[in-house]
Amino acid sequence: MVLKNVLIYTEEKKFIVGAVRSENGYITQVWLGESAEHITVDAEEEEVIDGFGAYLIPGMIDIHLHGCRGFDFCDGTMEAVGEIAKYQASIGVTTFAPATMTLPLEQLKGILQTGAGFVKEKQQGKHLKCADLAGINMEGPFISKEKKGAQNKAHILLPDAAVFDELQQAADGLVKYIGIAPEIDGAMEFIRQVRGQTKISIAHSNADYKTARGAFNTGASHVTHLYNAMPAFNHREPGIVGAVADCGQVEAELICDGVHVHPAVIRSTFALLGADRIIMISDSMRATGMQEGEYELGGQKVMVQGERALLPDGTIAGSVTSLPDCFRYAVRDAGILLEDAVACVTVKPAKSLGIYQECGSIAVGKRADMVLLSKKLETILVVKNGLLL
Repeated sequence: MVLKNVLIYTEEKKFIVGAVRSENGYITQVWLGESAEHITVDAEEEEVIDGFGAYLIPGMIDIHLHGCRGFDFCDGTMEAVGEIAKYQASIGVTTFAPATMTLPLEQLKGILQTGAGFVKEKQQGKHLKCADLAGINMEGPFISKEKKGAQNKAHILLPDAAVFDELQQAADGLVKYIGIAPEIDGAMEFIRQVRGQTKISIAHSNADYKTARGAFNTGASHVTHLYNAMPAFNHREPGIVGAVADCGQVEAELICDGVHVHPAVIRSTFALLGADRIIMISDSMRATGMQEGEYELGGQKVMVQGERALLPDGTIAGSVTSLPDCFRYAVRDAGILLEDAVACVTVKPAKSLGIYQECGSIAVGKRADMVLLSKKLETILVVKNGLLL
């Protein structure tokens, strides 16, 4: 397949006129600038697509989503994982790391085993037109009851490295992020024991600035949905957000759906941290891509009205917005530079997951996962493993 006459998002984070050839699921040639004007292709030998000057970006990567189209990763079934992966690929999210909820330990193990099973099936050549499951983001169970959000407090546990080992074993090593509230008993020792095995993320925490700095100094390096389920950023009590700002090695998830974070705060966060430290996520739940009504998240009832998903007490319960829609909102409504926004849904999450050598940019040798966008940033087509979806 050859995609020609497109504006390619390069590894230098610039758009340059060019063309791309893919063979057997991988990118084999990239022409940029003048070289792209003189390429010759045989339309009888391979598929040729004219992009008519549209943007060509790498497949998007969502490192924190729960579900979509009526399914949730925590359903724990191969059907659920497959349907989530299929829908994500169809909208341009070609790689994802689904998130778990705070649930009973044995149930969590079963969910993780199912995720590992899906990965094995994909390695065997199945699910070619589905997004790749590149890791699992565990949002609980080692979190704060005070900042539990939509998590079920009945299943919250104190941090325990032995329990994490059991979970990681069930996941066959796929747990790439483990959420923790550093202020609870045993948290700092847990960070010392687990660092190096996975990314430790401050999540659903009531920690103050000093405690959060201590966690980052000890080995935590990630923050789950910045601003949400944590203390507010105050000029006298900067809390977790202030600690993130002061620790240059820490990366932060950000939900740019227009519900979780105000557009002015999105702009301020990019100014405060810089685009290189921000990973846009959807935090989408099973109602994404569905109609309004009653749904379920982590065993709790959720009512979806418009763009909001709420527990009966009014607590926000995940998002009903996909990552491509969050990306568009960040650019169109929050005013984030297009080149920066693309990096936050491709380059940065790929590097965070440790898979940038495989995907996350349009370069020779990487998977042929690409999305063609109109000048209004609407999806024109998706290429997954070199296949047109």
